[in-house]
Amino acid sequence: MMLWCFYLLPTTAKRNRLTYIGSTILGSVHGAMSADNSCSDVSVPLRNILNSVQCVRDRVKDGESNESDAGVFNLTNFWDTLNQAVKAASQEATKLSLAFSKPPLPTQEDGVRLAESIQKSVLVLSTVYYWLPKSHGVSLRRLVRDATAEVLDGVVQLVDVIVSSPLQSLSQEQLQSTGGVWSACDKFEHLPRDNQAAVLGLLTSYVGVVKDAVEEMEQAQAESQDPFSDVLDDEDLESRGNQDTYWSEEDRQLMAPCQGLVKASAACLRKLSSAVKANGDVSTPENVAQLDDLADIAKEISPSVDDLALSLYPPMEYSGVEENACRLASVIKKVLDIVRASHVCLEADLNWVQFLYGAVDHNLHKIRALIQSSS
Repeated sequence: MMLWCFYLLPTTAKRNRLTYIGSTILGSVHGAMSADNSCSDVSVPLRNILNSVQCVRDRVKDGESNESDAGVFNLTNFWDTLNQAVKAASQEATKLSLAFSKPPLPTQEDGVRLAESIQKSVLVLSTVYYWLPKSHGVSLRRLVRDATAEVLDGVVQLVDVIVSSPLQSLSQEQLQSTGGVWSACDKFEHLPRDNQAAVLGLLTSYVGVVKDAVEEMEQAQAESQDPFSDVLDDEDLESRGNQDTYWSEEDRQLMAPCQGLVKASAACLRKLSSAVKANGDVSTPENVAQLDDLADIAKEISPSVDDLALSLYPPMEYSGVEENACRLASVIKKVLDIVRASHVCLEADLNWVQFLYGAVDHNLHKIRALIQSSS
């Protein structure tokens, strides 16, 4: 069952690793496939392969890689092998879908061959994913894991659709499921090829989320005295007299430094992204791990921004605003501390790190002063 995988991998060390992982997966797959072998129709191998692919998918989502011989790992060879495995999985899914697209349906013997081909492609894909060690980047590995799991989810859905209606002609649901596998496979072409690119992509997405939050806050202030006007009907607006849905003058004064804090978080993410793009290095495990640390801590900024933004809607509870502002300030400072200690921070970068430190302290001090004066 695993021989095809061996042809893709040139070295003995790599074959040994894949043999170990593949045999572990295969043991569970055999257990899953033995669940139903008493019937005599073509749905039997399909139900068996459905169980086995689900088993492999769950192991991919939960499993860890074997780090024992990471020293011989070649990233370029990994991507070549993975792309071949993805292409094979797409082709086998297409072959299965076509076989059940119109009469006559495959015989049970043909169904067994189709199921074995699907199983082989799934095992190869999942095993090659396990080949990627975490020492080449946890961020990169998560993206490859998620992409692999998405392909396996697509195969599960396709087989499930065919099992549910094996005697029908090609249905819209089967077409969509087949297209889902293709779409999941196509995403591999756009995956980052190393951990620097993986972390940069994550940071870019965080920048976009925080930028949206800044724009929403500015729009809510600029459009109307009533921040809920865009979600209520005209009749509700005319009849509503509850001033708890409006910002007071004190509220608006407090919003200014809160917005300043959110803008500082956006600037922090932008500057960090530029530093990772310009200075990020993946030549040593230490630098790879530092990039992962930066991605993990930067991920905390967006939820903290959301919490602060939500607490600013009327009626404001100043204690909640202060708590959320302090939490966001703490996260930004933690990011800046990790940036300053990492290899992406060159001497010239210390200027913006120190500037943002000052901006965070300034806005937080102003928030506390305004809240204290209003009490």
